[in-house]
Amino acid sequence: MRILAIETSCDETAASIVEDGCIIHSNIIASQVEIHARYGGIVPEVASRQHMLTIVPVMEQALKEAKMSLSEMDALAVTKGPGLAGSLIVGVNFAKALAMTNHLPLVGINHLEGHIYANWLSTSKPELPCLCLVVSGGHSDMILMDDHGKFRKLGNTRDDAAGEAFDKGARILGLPYPGGPSIQKATQGISTSLTLPRAWLKENDDFSFSGVKTALLHLVEGKGSPDPAWIKEAAAAFQDAIVDVLVIKTIQAALRLQVKQILLAGGVAANSALRNRFLADSTIPVLIPPPVLCTDNAAMIASCAYYHLMSGDINGDNLDVIPGLALGT
Repeated sequence: MRILAIETSCDETAASIVEDGCIIHSNIIASQVEIHARYGGIVPEVASRQHMLTIVPVMEQALKEAKMSLSEMDALAVTKGPGLAGSLIVGVNFAKALAMTNHLPLVGINHLEGHIYANWLSTSKPELPCLCLVVSGGHSDMILMDDHGKFRKLGNTRDDAAGEAFDKGARILGLPYPGGPSIQKATQGISTSLTLPRAWLKENDDFSFSGVKTALLHLVEGKGSPDPAWIKEAAAAFQDAIVDVLVIKTIQAALRLQVKQILLAGGVAANSALRNRFLADSTIPVLIPPPVLCTDNAAMIASCAYYHLMSGDINGDNLDVIPGLALGT
């Protein structure tokens, strides 16, 4: 089954063709990072307008790279939420028009579920049940996946998501947007004696990163005019605090639930410190997609759509966007 998927939940315009949920024929991503960097964050109206300009060329490039045509597709998939309303509308309406004119079944996909299915695009297929850590700019969710389509949310962030914390931390340190990659670059080969607090919330599986962000702000203000070397040490301490909490709490939950594997997903899963810590510390097997499949892409949406279509989950013309869509009960 060949599926053409469209992803426009935030500031990447993406299209991909995936066969049988695991074979990537093309995966095209048009990033808007340089456009939004001048504002220090994503401007929703700018993002949706840029999607309108790039969505057709991106889809055409995906077909060209795969050496296929729309007539060779078996279905279409598109992200329906969560995300920016204007961005989602561009993708969903475009996919609905394509499906209607080409007489193809259409399925709307939860963006968070799509991130999890990036793990099905690797050579090693996940074993269920598994514990999924979905960490991105807007989410820090711990989700138990019992089977395809069966998700139970164990915990989420009470304030800032991990990716949001990285962006805010980078701004405090005077590092460029986006914050996650900037902090990772600044901390390469850096060891630090600086320490920042961790919010463990031991009574549950929730996360909280607003406290470490505030502590970083106070640390920088107390330093006065920090030099570049100290900035790198502070960035390393900030990254260590976030990574510690994500890794330790997830492994503890996985051991408690006796899952077969831990799956990482979302843009923050591209962080090398987080990836290395999980692989080093977990006695439970950990699957992590390649970095390009951790950040927003359409291949993960196509992979997820395959399992929806196999279970008969097809949407019609009434498919609509759900900006606040959650995953798990």
